[in-house]
Amino acid sequence: MTHETWDVHLAFDTSDRLTRAEARLEGLEDTVLVAEGTARANPDDENVPDIGRELAAARALSELSHQLVHSTIQDIESHTHERVRRLRV
Repeated sequence: MTHETWDVHLAFDTSDRLTRAEARLEGLEDTVLVAEGTARANPDDENVPDIGRELAAARALSELSHQLVHSTIQDIESHTHERVRRLRV
């Protein structure tokens, strides 16, 4: 049995009512995927930084997921020499 670990690191920057999250996936062979997500508090709403971090992180992780699927499709196509037509996610 082989054990492998992939790490996802989230980093946040908050300025005024804007929160930016960076999600970084490490552990893939020769590949690091990086994605960004943002959240902005509505001026009429209470500014709750935890909510901004949660939403920005969710958006960054969603983008990271899309990048990983795209990378997987490229890997499949390079091994099979055929176009991937349907891939369930």
